[in-house]
Amino acid sequence: MHGEKTIDIPSKFVYRSLKRDRKHLDKEIAGIEERLLSLVTMELQQQLTLLTTVPRIGTKTALFLIVISDGFSKFETAAQLCSYVGITPTIRESRSSVRGRSRISKVGNKKLRNLLFLCAFNACKHNKACRELYKRVVNTCFRRERLEREEDRSKKLAFIAVSNKLLTKCLAIAKSGNPYDPKYISVLKLI
Repeated sequence: MHGEKTIDIPSKFVYRSLKRDRKHLDKEIAGIEERLLSLVTMELQQQLTLLTTVPRIGTKTALFLIVISDGFSKFETAAQLCSYVGITPTIRESRSSVRGRSRISKVGNKKLRNLLFLCAFNACKHNKACRELYKRVVNTCFRRERLEREEDRSKKLAFIAVSNKLLTKCLAIAKSGNPYDPKYISVLKLI
């Protein structure tokens, strides 16, 4: 539709047809999302409710996480889940001398990675723990690299770190069965 609007003389027939198609597709998407939500609520209502207790994780993201991870039964550790989503760093280097910057792997599900990135963006504004992590990563990177254009890179890196933290929290909440507690501090048990 945008292409039709930018043409000097848009075809009214094509424009109406595209509008009708978009309206129909929006109805189809809404129906599919509703059906998916009803299927998940029948089977995994407990997990859906627990995941939405995490600040800035909405119903769509929680639903997508449950569907993609098969109710978190596919993964034992958070590292496996983060690797599956594609937000783990990969190091690019050759055998002898060529070393590139580390980047995220981008092997996993692009849609889920985008949803988590948006959740991380919101969580940095509203979630205290995520905001502290974001500030810590940005300040550490900024001290190391004093270039202005590197500042944007450090912000992206911080959002990825927050996404990783949110995903780790979601897995821990789903596995433990306890709702999100902002004051919870994990304790390392010595054997």
